[in-house]
Amino acid sequence: MGMPLVAEVGRDGGYFVMNNSILPTVRFTDNEIKALFIGFMATRNQQLPYLKSRQSLAEKLLGLISKNQQDDLVLLNQILLFEGTNPNNPDLLDLSDLPHPMLEKLIQVLLRDEYLWITIQEEMEIKSYPIYLLHLYREKSVWLIEGFDLKEEKRRIIPVDDLTNVEPYPLKKRISKKKIQEQLRKQEEITNLVIELGPKAIAQFRKYHPIKVSLSYTNPYQTTAILRTYVHVDKAEEMTAITNWLLFLGGDIKIREMPKEILEVIQERMGLYLP
Repeated sequence: MGMPLVAEVGRDGGYFVMNNSILPTVRFTDNEIKALFIGFMATRNQQLPYLKSRQSLAEKLLGLISKNQQDDLVLLNQILLFEGTNPNNPDLLDLSDLPHPMLEKLIQVLLRDEYLWITIQEEMEIKSYPIYLLHLYREKSVWLIEGFDLKEEKRRIIPVDDLTNVEPYPLKKRISKKKIQEQLRKQEEITNLVIELGPKAIAQFRKYHPIKVSLSYTNPYQTTAILRTYVHVDKAEEMTAITNWLLFLGGDIKIREMPKEILEVIQERMGLYLP
């Protein structure tokens, strides 16, 4: 069972905890152990925070389970290949996918306070922004901060890779959360891209979609859906990303509304494949 116990026979015998060992206060079933380690396997090479803690946790769990359970995990590690797995080195305890060094500090600060003073390196210039953090998310292998700029009073997206320092923002300079929400509601962008998706396009959507885009299903079997979003046509990077993604969805879509700028980019892209 993987418990650190020894048994002694005789009048003064009994069961004892092994020297330098303690009994775990939490008991894991075989399936729970497998679920934990499969979760570790599936998130390798994802630049997730607390990687060193995950390594030490895995080592402690391996020390608590039986030899048979360890053998099962070794076999699973050899057989199961996920998107981030290096098949030539599927080491569960590998520490080659360390995240940006500021990511863990950012998380530690925002757990205490959502009002942040962040400093970033933009090209050759250092800039600082006071923000109220809305979300911290990972998209296309990049960690991004979505925040409300307390000075310019607008939404701002900042890559964590550009972050050089983060600390709580002074109390006396803050805007109330209520006012921030009111400003965000006023700045809600209108929809300029509306698409109907069939079952094949929905399957593609589930494989990958921009984190800010969601579906509204139009039947109880979830075989048809409609997508509404806003695209900043003046931002070249966003235009390229949305164009690539629309082509990725395939032919099982119907365009109900689309900016002419996106249509022109798609037509130009398709022209590359014509003789």
